Amino acid sequence: MRQLKHGGFADFAGKAGLLAPDTSGMNFYRADPSLADLLRIHLPDALFRHIEPHLDRLGALAGGHLDECARLADRHVPVLHQRDRFGRDVQWIEYHPAYRELERAAFGEFGIHAMSLRKGILGWPEKYPVVAKHAFTFLFNEAEFGLGCPINVTDGCAKLLASFGSEALKEKYLDGLTQTDMNRLTQGGQFMTEKEGGSDVGTLTTIAVQEGGHWRLFGEKWFCSNADAEVVMLLARPEGAGPGTRGVGLFLMPRKLDDGSPNHYRIVRLKDKLGTRSMASGEIKLEGAIAYAVGRLDRGFVQMAEMVNSSRLSNGVKSTALMRRAHHDAMTVAQNRVVFGSRIIDLPLARRQLMKIMLATEQALSLSFITADALDRAEAGSQDAAALLRILTPTLKFRATRDARKVCGDALEMRGGIGYIEEFATARLLRDAHLGSIWEGTGNIVAIDALTRAVGRHGADAALAADLHARLDDSANVPQRWRDRLRELTDRATGFVREIALRSENEAEARRATSLLYHVASAVALAWEAGRIHERRGDARRLLLSRLVIDHRVLAGDPFRLGDNAAQRAITDLLLGERAAGMAEVSEFVG
Repeated sequence: MRQLKHGGFADFAGKAGLLAPDTSGMNFYRADPSLADLLRIHLPDALFRHIEPHLDRLGALAGGHLDECARLADRHVPVLHQRDRFGRDVQWIEYHPAYRELERAAFGEFGIHAMSLRKGILGWPEKYPVVAKHAFTFLFNEAEFGLGCPINVTDGCAKLLASFGSEALKEKYLDGLTQTDMNRLTQGGQFMTEKEGGSDVGTLTTIAVQEGGHWRLFGEKWFCSNADAEVVMLLARPEGAGPGTRGVGLFLMPRKLDDGSPNHYRIVRLKDKLGTRSMASGEIKLEGAIAYAVGRLDRGFVQMAEMVNSSRLSNGVKSTALMRRAHHDAMTVAQNRVVFGSRIIDLPLARRQLMKIMLATEQALSLSFITADALDRAEAGSQDAAALLRILTPTLKFRATRDARKVCGDALEMRGGIGYIEEFATARLLRDAHLGSIWEGTGNIVAIDALTRAVGRHGADAALAADLHARLDDSANVPQRWRDRLRELTDRATGFVREIALRSENEAEARRATSLLYHVASAVALAWEAGRIHERRGDARRLLLSRLVIDHRVLAGDPFRLGDNAAQRAITDLLLGERAAGMAEVSEFVG
């Protein structure tokens, strides 16, 4: 019996050419040395050593039991029931047991939703930094993307309540939102979108009417994920308030009233979605629902924007998880399937496609954790980090979510015809990947946010340029000529982005400018990481990825000119191989 590479499974058939092996049984943490490398860079050693056994367990579950649960939950979608068996008008959503098992793991065993808000999760005495939390987000979403939304919005609801809620509201609802006891947990929801406008929040028509110590809400919410959440944050316009986003307030709406009866709103129907089919998204009609104001009524949109920004980071991490899962799948097929007498991974064109899959995945992984680290530092009071976060969050969200669609499609193609069959994960990955570019703002909206708001209004390009220069200064073991090249490209990219941002007639270039910023920032990050990882274990291969970003994603090449095939083959051999490569070995390729 021959053990197949890149996974925990065996070839019982004897002829690899007859097989299209998948990742069943793979430990997604052990199969991803880049994740461990980056966590060692961004986390204190004691914290990393504490969470690593838990990451290892989650990695094994994500490649096995949870993956099978995700397949079943995707196949057996939620069902809305309007009445109970006695004919009473009691709405409830029926979920497959596999979905409940996914909930138990995410909310109960690992407490991903509460890691940054509640002490003591997984035995750690303090709250976790965002970097650590999103390591768990990343691994879990390699198995199940749909539940990633309820995890994220529960986290976001609790954060909004903790930041802006009254003491009475916090006393009543905060503990339940951060519980890991499944019998006491209250999941959160975020109901923003209306038929009148998705990203154009200022056009919403939901009205809030004050009634004593609470408010009553009237209107409709059009796309409500985690539709039966027990605590919901939503926006509504207080009666008599002005137009636009400045007239919008933030409200907390419970699913049930104090006497246990249902609140005055109905789930009209569930959405029949392209992806994330395991999770219930619905249309909600508000019929005088009781709700409570959170924070200042004239700051509702600004307050909700904090949840949106946190969701955008989470969205980037989850899209990166889809890419990593697709990368694992493509590598597993390529290493083990024999066609025309050769393994797929030994065929030149296939190797080039595998490198494209790897490159986009590693870029997103690097910027995900750099953005998460910026959030940690911003929440600790750093104004520089807050400015950096303002530009990194939409930039990550814009490009990583778009790359996920391409990467998941390419991984499906690597598997071939059976990749299109729902028995394998690749079809589900591709369906789910399309949500990233829509959720929390379409690509156009997020690119404009990165340029018009972050750069044009707040000058966040200066913070990014300073951060990237500082990382290059902190990379003394990286060849000087490559650091100089990256400094030059950093200055050109940030200068170009600012030029686009300051002239409204250039708005059509916003997507191109945001992508350019993403690629240059990721090239710098990869080089910086290579220097840090090389100091610890003598491996500088991420420097090769830095070069590939510049060659293939920044600089426009002559389409009629043949590339340096010998150099590209050497780089590919080093990156697709399993051995470490020292700085001296890779330096010749970053001239």
